[in-house]
Amino acid sequence: MRAHYLQHVPFEGLGSIESWLQNAGYEISSTQFFDSWILPAIKDIDFLVVMGGPMSVNDETEYPWLLEEKQFIRSAIETGKPVLGICLGAQLIANAMGGKVLPNSVKEIGWFPIEAVKSEGDSVFQFPKETEVFHWHGETFDLPKSAVQIAKSKGCINQAFQIGSTVIGLQFHLETTSISAQAIIENCKDELIEGEFVQTEAEILSAHQEKYSTINRLMGNVLEYLHANNG
Repeated sequence: MRAHYLQHVPFEGLGSIESWLQNAGYEISSTQFFDSWILPAIKDIDFLVVMGGPMSVNDETEYPWLLEEKQFIRSAIETGKPVLGICLGAQLIANAMGGKVLPNSVKEIGWFPIEAVKSEGDSVFQFPKETEVFHWHGETFDLPKSAVQIAKSKGCINQAFQIGSTVIGLQFHLETTSISAQAIIENCKDELIEGEFVQTEAEILSAHQEKYSTINRLMGNVLEYLHANNG
């Protein structure tokens, strides 16, 4: 089995996803758009992970590879591959499937809770009723017509969605480790402007290891759900 991930900036890598994929027996490959636009053939991959990044899905003039990336994501979804999108990755999935991406009413940066959204009739991934996760975003998305909302928060209504049994988009970060949290702060510190849902650098980095362990376990649960539904 081969898992392929799409990376947009050097400081937003797989985090805890890497060890989960390795333990599940996946060979891992990547397209790093900051270095190369080379994408594999859809038939040659078994799992697609789309990572985060500070750019917008609407920045196609500045980042022309976004057009090709969205088409690639859409093709993976249409052929039934398991697809996971994180933050920008979730926005890319939503946009590729017809949803709009637009500024959220507030920026959400730091450790804040999300709430599970109960879905009637559909079999979807079940989040805990409420759990604290790591956020770093200023945009949000409309749900594509085919999507089911599975999580929300006070600061952002669309926090997670699912399409069928093989596609999940997460506006928040479950893959974050203490090392990757430090990396995103070092590279995006200018976004830490006081707001209701923006923590300070000190508040973010004061998180105990158990917080990271908790979100990383939940990330594993999401990956296992998608892996179990892999054709």
